[in-house]
Amino acid sequence: MTGSIAAYRACELVETLKARGVATTAVLTAEAKHFIGPLSFEALTGRPVYSELFDAGEGRGTVHITLADSADVVVVAPATANLIAKLAYGHADDLLSCILLATKAPILIAPAMNVHMWDHPAVQENVQRLKRMQVHLIEPAWGKLACGYEGVGHLAEVSTIVEATMKLLKA
Repeated sequence: MTGSIAAYRACELVETLKARGVATTAVLTAEAKHFIGPLSFEALTGRPVYSELFDAGEGRGTVHITLADSADVVVVAPATANLIAKLAYGHADDLLSCILLATKAPILIAPAMNVHMWDHPAVQENVQRLKRMQVHLIEPAWGKLACGYEGVGHLAEVSTIVEATMKLLKA
């Protein structure tokens, strides 16, 4: 999960996936923790929550490899413009971006951002680059955004993200 006001919807995503029998592990960027705390995800998943690349615990220094190798699919919801750019150009400076570069599992991103950010040519170019790299993308929806604007940038419905995840798990 990345730092977006849509982060609160990730709780519903985790709950819905769990109800469908999918075990989830939450990885939060530093920015994501400004919107929702790790304890919420620990309670929902029943598993440790990860956010630091170099945590002072078990597997210190290689947790990104352990998480990347154990994933059947990696879902990033919400995905910010920053995360999209990092993944598009192989920039790995936090736990989540390192996992995304290290995993062999399918990657599914569900962007959420301001309509002008989504429409920006750099973001659109990065999205096209990710598609060419076989990253699965759920387009953001049209709706009222937290900034007060209306337009494309709203996180897709949780049910849409869940169905796309289930499809990738069965592939």
